[in-house]
Amino acid sequence: MKVYINGFGRIGRTMLRAYAKGDWPEIDVVGINDIAAPDLCAHLFAYDSVFGPYPGQAEFADGALILDGRAIPFTTTNDISTVDLADVDVLLECTGKANTPEIAARGLKAGAKRVLISGPSDAAELTMVLGANEQALRQQLIVSNASCTTNALAPLVKLIDDTWGLVTGWMTTIHCYTGSQPSIDAPRGDFLRSRAAALSMVPTTTSAERLLDQVLPTLAGRIEAGAVRVPAASVSAIDLAVTVKSPANLEEVHDVLRAQSGIIGWTEKPLVSSDLRARPESLIVSLPETRVTQGGLLRVFGWYDNEWGFSCRMLDVARKMMA
Repeated sequence: MKVYINGFGRIGRTMLRAYAKGDWPEIDVVGINDIAAPDLCAHLFAYDSVFGPYPGQAEFADGALILDGRAIPFTTTNDISTVDLADVDVLLECTGKANTPEIAARGLKAGAKRVLISGPSDAAELTMVLGANEQALRQQLIVSNASCTTNALAPLVKLIDDTWGLVTGWMTTIHCYTGSQPSIDAPRGDFLRSRAAALSMVPTTTSAERLLDQVLPTLAGRIEAGAVRVPAASVSAIDLAVTVKSPANLEEVHDVLRAQSGIIGWTEKPLVSSDLRARPESLIVSLPETRVTQGGLLRVFGWYDNEWGFSCRMLDVARKMMA
């Protein structure tokens, strides 16, 4: 299947790095589009402040990104509908701009069979999270891959509800700073997110609460959520505390979590956030942090690489859309 990357920012570049490892052999990246200078885009791909230098060849030449000897055509339009995508199966829409039906459908107008958006979008026909609601995927033309935090949270919430029955709960995401925050104090509309990202912990909101209600409508309203942006460049965490219908003991919880693989991973080691960099799972539960109170409150803490893990899910969902 052929995919085209529209938007070569953090997710677009990370997705191509993950793809280059060879774990999606049935996917063929046939083009990239970004409005930034192509040689700069190639440089930012080759030298990444979070993931380090690319281990192979990556440079721009003759209108293409040369990736390990293979030329991937590179365009620079701000309107992807002007590019011929007639042979493209899925347009990976990573610009962060596909929030209206008109913009989201530009890939379809260009000839792509389907569009997968790398973030929340009201223009999507389906907001999908692997491990939570993939059974809802049919023939939708425009699909949203939700958010990185929703990808971490929704599979865990579904697992808890399926196993013990979820009554209600609260989730806090301890999230690394992102491009929506300034490096120095500067107006960003929101008072809190206008503060220097690398100097303070910043309490703020998360879209995961709203998206969780869309992904798991039978649990709508049962989980509320907040966020704290912290001075770290990569890898975030969720801290989830819920009450459940059936009594859960710690040993049973650990057994259920250890049985997971792929979407939800786990670790028993005393790790810090940087140890989880470039992990492909949507969530890696820290078993030593799991708690069950006498009053029946279940606490689960887990890590997620909000760039790498989410990018891996983009490729997984694209593959599933054309299965």
